Amino acid sequence: MMNNLKLCESDYRFMLVVWENEPVASGQLVTLCADKLGWKKPTTYTVLRKMCEKGLVKNEDTIVEAIVPKEQVQAYESEHFIERAFEGSLPQFLVSFFGNKTLSKKEADELKRLIDAHKEE
Repeated sequence: MMNNLKLCESDYRFMLVVWENEPVASGQLVTLCADKLGWKKPTTYTVLRKMCEKGLVKNEDTIVEAIVPKEQVQAYESEHFIERAFEGSLPQFLVSFFGNKTLSKKEADELKRLIDAHKEE
């Protein structure tokens, strides 16, 4: 199942439309994908079929719903990116991500809270 969480950009954008609108009728999904992604009807149905085959969405009685939550895909994508681009080093990723940016006190406090909640004892 984990390999099914790896999505190309267009598949991820499709899933965003599903997550934002579910449960959604497949005909309405075609309209949404035309508006948001510029897709034609056959493209939407092809990607819908592919996402169903991967086990990410279900299409029952023309109602489309996600099976996998957005947060699960985001977590997988984040881990995969850090592993590939930064050899798994979260500190190296953060150094690169922050660059010349500064954090507000609120953002810094939230990051500290998250780090404390996830560190080994």
